[in-house]
Amino acid sequence: MEHLLNSRARSIQISGIRKFFNEVAKYPNAISLTLGQPDFPTPIHVKEAAIQAIHNNQTVYSHNAGYEDLRKAACTYVFEKYDLQYDFADEVIVTTGASEAIDISLRAILSEGDEVLLPSPVYPGYEPVITLCGAKPLYIDTTSTGFKVTPEQIEQSITNKTKAIILPFPSNPTGVVLEDAELTRLADYLCKKDIFVLSDEIYSELRYNGVHRSIASFEGMREKTFVINGLSKSHSMTGWRIGLLFAPKEILQHVLKIHQYNVTCASTISQAAALEALVNGKDDALPMAREYKRRLDYCYDRLQKMGLKFEKPNGAFYLFISIKQFGLTSYDFSLKLLKQEGVAVVPGDAFSSLGEGYIRISYAASLSQLEIGMNKIESFIKSMT
Repeated sequence: MEHLLNSRARSIQISGIRKFFNEVAKYPNAISLTLGQPDFPTPIHVKEAAIQAIHNNQTVYSHNAGYEDLRKAACTYVFEKYDLQYDFADEVIVTTGASEAIDISLRAILSEGDEVLLPSPVYPGYEPVITLCGAKPLYIDTTSTGFKVTPEQIEQSITNKTKAIILPFPSNPTGVVLEDAELTRLADYLCKKDIFVLSDEIYSELRYNGVHRSIASFEGMREKTFVINGLSKSHSMTGWRIGLLFAPKEILQHVLKIHQYNVTCASTISQAAALEALVNGKDDALPMAREYKRRLDYCYDRLQKMGLKFEKPNGAFYLFISIKQFGLTSYDFSLKLLKQEGVAVVPGDAFSSLGEGYIRISYAASLSQLEIGMNKIESFIKSMT
């Protein structure tokens, strides 16, 4: 019966991250530098709020868009943090993780034959959704511009079929951010184009120098931008599955219909935890960010001394490192490192073909684990040279 399934569902692939993770499972004692999630526990006050919600029988459906007090808190949060103004009544949806926010936004936007621009290397979760919508992803090569997309690159890629561009900054897998001057140039260009912008800002609280700014805060950009955020990275709540989607009401009213038929509403227990996180844990990410910065500085120093080439991140918790000098594919390099030294990293081709020749290292691991991992990577590099 497989041949009767939707051809688009059959054509998409399991992510390259997951494929390599399955290989890593064969090496239970490996040092894993693959994690795409914080290694800190969810803050205790957030967990206690969820426990209290269970005792209070807060276990029935909420409004499709989420509890009103949570939507109010979410709008207050992004206003105070990023100067974004949205109406809690009809300009925010509490989603089942940022992944659902991406899915329902793209399904509301895309029609058969549309095109979506993806600055790459890029997180692999966008392309399958685009494909399932009958649209086409067009990758923009940012490897020569420090992994930052420019108006000139967009101009070369845009067509009359372009419906949207996705801007995921701080970036997974590179950790780069767009500074104010770079955002200004993009906003000046995009505000004149009839295309949507999906601004994936899930790592917004994990920025090391400067303050995060959303492209939606620039003149002419709010009306065409979907701002996607959530609590997975900022509050170490990956398993709680709470995302936040902000957009103008005339757009979001249609997205809400898709969300309603998709999940009805986000988990109400998780919503109770999210309310506590946004109201009484606004700065819970700060100590985590300080620790990530400490780990980044350690890894940066070690990898530089090994002679490896990479852009220094200013956000998230990843390093995207060139291994082109060794003459192996990213997968073969990663597999050989795993087998020879017992260190797991993610092959760069998991982040589109433009990631070939790179590996991604996550420093969302303890400093002691990172020290062992760096020692083993150094030993491996010496054996290769």
